[in-house]
Amino acid sequence: MSYDPGYMNTAVCTSRITFIDGEKGILRYRGYPIEQLASKSSFMETAFLLLYGELPSEAQLKHFCARVYHHQTALHADIVALLQTIRHDAHCMTSVISALAAMSALHPEANPALEGQAVYSSRKTRESQMFTLLGAFPTLAAHVLLRRSGSSVPCLPAPSLSTLLDPARPRAYVEYFLLLLGLGKARPGEEGPDPRVVRALDVILLAHADHELNCSTAALRHLTSSGVDVYTAVAGATGALYGPLHGGATEAVLRMLQQIGTEERIPAFLEAVKAKEAKLMGFGHRVYKNYDPRAVLVREVAYEVFQVYGADPLIHVATALETAARSDNYFVSRKLYPNIDFYSGLVYKAIGFPLDFFPVLFTMGRMAGWLAHWEELLIGPEEEKKIVRPRQIYLGPAERAFLPIEARGHDGIAAEPERLLPSTTRARL
Repeated sequence: MSYDPGYMNTAVCTSRITFIDGEKGILRYRGYPIEQLASKSSFMETAFLLLYGELPSEAQLKHFCARVYHHQTALHADIVALLQTIRHDAHCMTSVISALAAMSALHPEANPALEGQAVYSSRKTRESQMFTLLGAFPTLAAHVLLRRSGSSVPCLPAPSLSTLLDPARPRAYVEYFLLLLGLGKARPGEEGPDPRVVRALDVILLAHADHELNCSTAALRHLTSSGVDVYTAVAGATGALYGPLHGGATEAVLRMLQQIGTEERIPAFLEAVKAKEAKLMGFGHRVYKNYDPRAVLVREVAYEVFQVYGADPLIHVATALETAARSDNYFVSRKLYPNIDFYSGLVYKAIGFPLDFFPVLFTMGRMAGWLAHWEELLIGPEEEKKIVRPRQIYLGPAERAFLPIEARGHDGIAAEPERLLPSTTRARL
């Protein structure tokens, strides 16, 4: 048995979806360089590629978009009602995770716990769930944000919005989402979002679409191995992505830039990082030991968005911070380069998304990759379908005899048990 904390050197599956060479800064989906897909493709076309292994024909892409868009036009009333029960000031990911798990109740016909383990042997059933999740998620996300901001939440979108979901327009996926929220307009009063903003968000979703066996994708495969339904597996993956070391890093980067505030404060901040008194968010990556190719793409579209809204003052802090870090041997020797999280938050902020919505946007893009891995696991080799069960190295006490309560000491244990409770819980009690 090997001891491998964090699975630093453990391969648990074979995959044909995404290739990464972290030393060279290479990322490919199904063999296609991410740079080519970002410049020539769309998120919808890339989602098709991830799910089916090949780029679609024109007819295939239209059919795929039509199936996805069908689920984008409405959110089930039960999910809307559920969202109303969650505190309006809760973090957006709390609402999203709850809603995704609740979607399982709407599809009992695709639940292995109810219909048996063979339910996903049907490709038609698998595809139906994939279209549902891809299509419903932007509308779910829009409902969460509208409620979070105190705006009215429509159960159904206006008919005029539905007509915009033309299967011949792959970026309608993003455009419709922005229209639901009233975001992306170059000037107040315009009918729809600026094409530059639509393209920028589409590229960011594409860049987030998959990243091999990261924490959240591994969590999805882990849950799927137990035979759970796809909605619960995706909710679990979303929970893993929520963390500030994963999908929540974009939010953490912007908070860091706001805390630094000005270019003049960068040297002091970097010294605090070296002294382990502060954390440099958005730099370094578990896989990349070179510049994250996705960060290059996001930085390019960031300046396109700034052409619409004007440059955010924090972009100057970000670029100066990058320059300072990349010229400092402390960070260079540790191969700490900017990753995708470093610039994407500035794009989100410019468009008008609040900080706690950033991980939701990450989730929207990653949904395509999760579903591709879910499908790959279900139809893959039998030996890879075993329930995930890592081993441990036990370091606890050896066998010992049970002592009656009056014979036990209290060393190291709080004398007042209520002190173990959070202050808010103590107050309620």
